[in-house]
Amino acid sequence: MNDIINESSKISIIKRLLKYVKPYKMKVIFVIFLLLIVMACSTLTPYLMKVSIDTFVQEKNIKALLFLGVALILVNVVSMILSRIRTIAMSKITNQILVDIRHSLYTHIQTLSFNFFDNRPVGKIISRVVGDVNALQNLLNNSIVNLIPNIFTIILVVCMMLILNPVLGAVCLITIPLLTFAMFFIEIKSDKKWKVFREHRSSLIGYTHESLSGMKVIQGFSKKYYAKDKFDTHIGKHANGFMNAVYTQDFFWPFLDLFRGLSMVILIISGYILTKQRNLTLGTLMAFFMYIDMLWRPIINLSAFYNAFVTSMSAGERIFDILDTKSDMIDENSNKILPPIKGDIEFDHVTFAYSKGEGAALKDACFKLNAGEKIALVGETGAGKTTITNLISRFYDPTFGSIRIDGADIKEVNIETLRSQMGIMLQDSFLFSTSIKENIRYGKLNATDDEVIQAAKAVNAHEFIEKLEDGYDTNVNERGSRLSLGQRQLIAFARALIANPRILILDEATANIDTETELLVQDGIKKLMKGRTSIVIAHRLSTIRDCDKIFVLSNGKIVEHGTHSELLLTPGYYHNLYSAQYSFLKQDA
Repeated sequence: MNDIINESSKISIIKRLLKYVKPYKMKVIFVIFLLLIVMACSTLTPYLMKVSIDTFVQEKNIKALLFLGVALILVNVVSMILSRIRTIAMSKITNQILVDIRHSLYTHIQTLSFNFFDNRPVGKIISRVVGDVNALQNLLNNSIVNLIPNIFTIILVVCMMLILNPVLGAVCLITIPLLTFAMFFIEIKSDKKWKVFREHRSSLIGYTHESLSGMKVIQGFSKKYYAKDKFDTHIGKHANGFMNAVYTQDFFWPFLDLFRGLSMVILIISGYILTKQRNLTLGTLMAFFMYIDMLWRPIINLSAFYNAFVTSMSAGERIFDILDTKSDMIDENSNKILPPIKGDIEFDHVTFAYSKGEGAALKDACFKLNAGEKIALVGETGAGKTTITNLISRFYDPTFGSIRIDGADIKEVNIETLRSQMGIMLQDSFLFSTSIKENIRYGKLNATDDEVIQAAKAVNAHEFIEKLEDGYDTNVNERGSRLSLGQRQLIAFARALIANPRILILDEATANIDTETELLVQDGIKKLMKGRTSIVIAHRLSTIRDCDKIFVLSNGKIVEHGTHSELLLTPGYYHNLYSAQYSFLKQDA
């Protein structure tokens, strides 16, 4: 049953790959046309040799032999030139098809919800975009450069053998069906092992990416030997998976040599008998020897192609598995363009769980925020604060209930028009490995240099940027590693400000900024919040005193809400939390 499913899957993958080839079909037809000419030239050579031996050699016709020699040289030169043109043309087509597949894959990945990324390490996703697409390159190249020419060669050679001598031709081809049966039997067995190998390779890439990203943690906790042992385990599985697949697949080559030798023996014996009976000329026998050699070369090439085909099919399955993954937030009614918003937000009995079987991270949340209000979310770790901001940004959809912005259910509006009107600041602000200027401009791609500078000045980032060696053109390195945590945060503030969002989310945005820097940035934050609906998550309660509303969460529920003063007047969670922080700070002082 599994084999049937696999074959069905291969056919489906081939059909889907052909869709990427379709835009280039005229170029492919041109390549195939050149291919046919090259194959015809190659197949003609043994026949011309047969004519020269049986006719011109016996007649001692030197002029005819010289003419035939020149003809053979010209045929081979033309074949060489056309073969070169064909190879270059096919390489260009293959490269463009791969570019199209990578574009499709990357574009599709960007549409997927956070659930997709939550369940897959980044390294494994990179493995799909880079490694698996590269594997398809071998398939596409081999399909045109090897598969089609070798199939045509076999057809032409078989036809020529049957035309020259049907009896000898049929006898020489007896071994082909036996070899075909052996090939498919072995390849079906090796197919499963190649899939296991690719899974191990993907896990290896995933762990390597993860460990390199967390190298500071590995070295900081002196766990390099532990990390090395895990890497050795992954690389061991990868190596063993490869060798198991190769061991199984290499059973085919002894069969190939056996049947190749058998066909030569059959040709010699049959040729001797027919020649003795005067039913076969010497030239025809020589031509058969050349045709047998021409026949087995493409068979060997096809065997190698099938090896690449099996491994490439596994890569194709993994690529199309991602392309077939649908975002769990796609709604047939979610094409409505969200016009410029004021910033009213309403949660209507919203419940949410990150995955089935897990407890709800947010339970029956009901509240309203008016446009321009500054509200704070407070509570212990895991209380549901970040979940609320994730739902507003529509990184996830509610399990139950609805969320409305300016009265529109966000599940019924285009995601891009929703998120383009939001600004999100996280505790660990991500910076791209490019210049500071380009990182700030990411909030507004058409921003002028002057707008970039004004945004940096507004959040008090301009001064430290100017002190850097290349100023705003300074490259921040991967994830902004060249800058301090506070400096990265200031640049992220400038990026959010230049985007001019209607809804601003600050998730522990000042947690990594030292006290002196925080004092500098508070004025910038006030400018950032002005005229916008702002949602602040903060553990330091001193930073949220001026908020219009404070929502206190515990175990996924909103247990208190009100202003800072109102909540302090009532003994409860917020009062106790504030008193504990104040007491701790007083004791520390």
